[in-house]
Amino acid sequence: MIKTKELFSPGHSAADEYLFSFEYPWQALAGIKDFIIELGKTLDRAEYDRPRENVWIHKSAKIFPSAYIGSPCIIGAETEVRQCAFIRGSALIGKNCVIGNSTELKNVIISDHVQVPHYNYVGDSILGFYSHMGAGSITSNVKSDKTPVEIKYNGEAIKTGLKKMGAILGEHVEVGCNSVLNPGSIIGSNTNIYPLSCVRGVIPPNSILKTGGIIKEKE
Repeated sequence: MIKTKELFSPGHSAADEYLFSFEYPWQALAGIKDFIIELGKTLDRAEYDRPRENVWIHKSAKIFPSAYIGSPCIIGAETEVRQCAFIRGSALIGKNCVIGNSTELKNVIISDHVQVPHYNYVGDSILGFYSHMGAGSITSNVKSDKTPVEIKYNGEAIKTGLKKMGAILGEHVEVGCNSVLNPGSIIGSNTNIYPLSCVRGVIPPNSILKTGGIIKEKE
């Protein structure tokens, strides 16, 4: 449930080849910046604008004037970046996505059809195809004691070696409003997180995380 091939299927991100070169998805986080820069050099200039160095925006994307787009960044076709969005850099954003008002992104892979539409923070994270983060839900990417992030799985602590790691969301994940995804959270595909949840560790695919941390398999 925590390997790249178990969380994602190919064909839904420009990062497929890069992402699937790693056994575990968090191994891809350290190289996102360099990957975006190299990928950007291969993009068709007839399809992408390049407003400044290492920023590529598809001509069909809609960018509101108040949005900040840092470098490096790639924004895919038909994606909408709304008012006061803050894309700090190292962000690969797929096709038909919504980056909402006052949403902040940093060191992320956002797959196609992902929505982070209202007051979200997504840092050092990977969001799978058609995943959605409800209003005010955030990824926490640094532990309070500043030690390297570990992933709690089957009673073990898997060392990532990363000081910063937010969350990995599989495909078709729904995160409820005002939820916090703690460092090293992994949510399997087709899973729903109740609003106001505090998520830790690995949440299985095809499940529901209810109030109080209760996990139920979907019927």
